[in-house]
This record gives sequence, structure tokens and C-alpha cells, in this order.
Amino acid sequence: MKQSSFIVAKSEYMDKLKMYVPIVDRVHGKLHPEFHEVRRVFDVLNDKLNQNNLDLKTEFEALKVITNHYKVPHDVCESYEAVYQMLDELNKAYDESAVI
Repeated sequence: MKQSSFIVAKSEYMDKLKMYVPIVDRVHGKLHPEFHEVRRVFDVLNDKLNQNNLDLKTEFEALKVITNHYKVPHDVCESYEAVYQMLDELNKAYDESAVI
């Protein structure tokens, strides 16, 4: 039952994230080089999901460190903010699902 929250979040956010992450990286990566790491970790997370590997703890821990727990910088666009919000929601759903 609990795992369904992650499945719902995954279906709600992953397509948008796959579209937004490369764009935000290209637009903001120069001033926010940490986003290059966000993209790298997101790509690993996405690859694992495509292989039906739900062992994503390492990736979500890395994202929390890189993003300072998804704290949005003050000088970024709405897409950057949306990426952090979606990653945070996905992370929370994963954490809830992992407590089975």
C-alpha cells in the first residue's frame, strides 16, 4: 500500500523532470554549477527506474546534500524551482514507501 505513493509520484513527476532537468542545467548551470551534479544524479536515478531498480536511497541522499534539502536559490526561474519541488516530492514519497 505504501509503495503506491512513490508509484503515483513517479508517474506524476518523472516525465516533467526528464524534460526540465536538462533545460535548467543548460540555462542555470553556469551560475549554479551544483545543478550539473543534480543532473548527473538525476540521470542515474532515471536509469535505475528504467531498469525497475527501486534502490534509490543513495541518489536521493546525494540530491538532498547537493540541493541543501531542495532549497531553491533566490536568483532562478520557476522551472528551476519546479524541479526542486518535484524532486522533493518524489524523495518524500520514496522515503514513505521505503518504510514498509
